[in-house]
Amino acid sequence: MNKVALITGGQRGIGLGIAEALAGAGYNVALLSRSEPEAADVGEALERLGDRAAYFCHDLQDVAGHGQVLDRVEERLGPVTTFVSNAGVPAKVRGDMLDLRPDSFDFVLGVNLRGAFFLAQDVARRMLKLPEDTYRSITFVTSVSATMVSIERAEYCLSKAGAAMMAELFAVRLAPHGIGVFELRPGIIETGMTAGVKDKYTARIEGGLVPAGRWGQPADIGSIILPIAEGRMAFATGSSIAVDGGLSIPRL
Repeated sequence: MNKVALITGGQRGIGLGIAEALAGAGYNVALLSRSEPEAADVGEALERLGDRAAYFCHDLQDVAGHGQVLDRVEERLGPVTTFVSNAGVPAKVRGDMLDLRPDSFDFVLGVNLRGAFFLAQDVARRMLKLPEDTYRSITFVTSVSATMVSIERAEYCLSKAGAAMMAELFAVRLAPHGIGVFELRPGIIETGMTAGVKDKYTARIEGGLVPAGRWGQPADIGSIILPIAEGRMAFATGSSIAVDGGLSIPRL
């Protein structure tokens, strides 16, 4: 059976770093996001990934359409054996959590939690129909914000904390069937999402915020995905892995 990886938000940032790692290891890669197929980031990603990649336009908030897009992925590339739930949205506006409005709360949790859960649910159901000698995995890319408080983006932290529990729930449900489920918690990663705060965080990183002393790169996340997808960490199912250069280690 072909190795097929589905990566939400795989056309840029962390998702593209993951896609490059998997494509380089021989996986056929399906990129899924709400970007239009003609968008510049989609074209650039497909050019970088080559013939192994295909793009599928879909909004995670469209829960009713999850099945249709998965049908399209299977028709084009084959059944998904590796699923990386990576796509996410930040808080619409950073600010005092006492001023947080329901529309921003609903939007962030609608994508990062509700949409992600129901897509993973559909993927899991399909994985259960595959031969059990085919290793299958699901990885949720959350954030150090699952446990580290940022009061200026409460809705984002809440969504990532919920996603951390989501990973554990899927791990327990799918372990008897040999499907590994993992959670990766990136720290401060250099992507388009963090471009607006680059100067602020560069100074803090240089001041010791990150023990490793540097920004994380999308490739750092991609390097962790490979052993997960290949089954080399199968008995560690349910594990949460911080990919943050030591940022989340409690210190005095």
